[in-house]
Amino acid sequence: MNKNKDAFDVSIDDAFDFLSQEYVELFDRSAATAFQHPVWLDALYRKLAPAAAARRLVVVVRDRATGALAMVLPLLRMRRGPIRTIEFADLRVSDYLAPVCTAEVFSDLLQDESAGLKIRRLLRPFDLLRIPKLPDGKFPIEPLLATPRRTSTEANAYSTLLIAPFEQWRASALNRSYQKELSKKWRQIEKKGELGFSCCDDSASVLVAMEQMKKYRGPRFQAQGDGDLLQRPEYFDFYSDVAIRSIGGFVRLYTMTMDGDVIATVLGLCHRDSFLIIMSAFDIAGYKSQSLGALMFERVARDCIERGDQVLDFTIGDEPYKRLFGAQPSPMWSVTQAGSAAGSLALLALRQAPWVKLAAKRLAEFKLLPARSSTGAG
Repeated sequence: MNKNKDAFDVSIDDAFDFLSQEYVELFDRSAATAFQHPVWLDALYRKLAPAAAARRLVVVVRDRATGALAMVLPLLRMRRGPIRTIEFADLRVSDYLAPVCTAEVFSDLLQDESAGLKIRRLLRPFDLLRIPKLPDGKFPIEPLLATPRRTSTEANAYSTLLIAPFEQWRASALNRSYQKELSKKWRQIEKKGELGFSCCDDSASVLVAMEQMKKYRGPRFQAQGDGDLLQRPEYFDFYSDVAIRSIGGFVRLYTMTMDGDVIATVLGLCHRDSFLIIMSAFDIAGYKSQSLGALMFERVARDCIERGDQVLDFTIGDEPYKRLFGAQPSPMWSVTQAGSAAGSLALLALRQAPWVKLAAKRLAEFKLLPARSSTGAG
């Protein structure tokens, strides 16, 4: 293809409607992840961005000949102290980041020099460009943005392949001793009362489950010292809004009950035959010896298999329990670029002084955004 083809129009559209039909259709045929879903991004920009003092920066690429939407790059402008940053629309709720387009369009964009130059020009000025959480094997975004090569992140993503029937998956994914241990835990918990398991199907049940999730997560993550994002009103509103608007489709919210009371919850996203676990909570204090988290994840796996899902994705985090369910690690990547002398100094400090990096992370989490807490399997 001619590198000077000039086939695309590039613009910044900070009023872009992620619920529009053209974006819905683009997302459906794209190679983007669940975290670029129309409802997810719509809620993120409306509810979380204002609370974090983040400004929209939505790069829109259209086919010049037809005007058809070709790619959307959902970004944010933020200030972290004196540093002006450009970041993906994440705000610590999204695990996987990717431009929204097809692989074919992305390849064409890489060949169109004028489109790449326009994108890079529209992003300036900035001190630091940060795009972490890039899944392995996804779009090579570096040549499009003219950034240094990606680097691996500290944490991996984990997922397990699902096979039907459930008993076959359980026998292949879990070692024999762990199967016996969980069977014992099931017998113990079933003696405590009437045990129930369901998937929320209306707004009332969603709100009950979300309130219980908030209740169980608060003390647990406070004790770990990193807090919990659900305790902040804007984040509770974000997750509840996404769940209510998409329950029965893009979102599943599972609950386990004992004599009618919710004792465990798992919130996740449905995307391309995969179920991605993004948040969970358990009444650990009331069921200290029952491994309630593990039982809940096993029950979720059974339901996913019965629904025909192919993958159970535990998303990012190296918690040991994930391997107990046969989940395998997949590396995650980060792209970072300095856009000024101040950005270069900040990047150098972050890379060379681990204690500075840790301090900066804690400062950002304290002043701007709470840390993304792991799901846990306690």
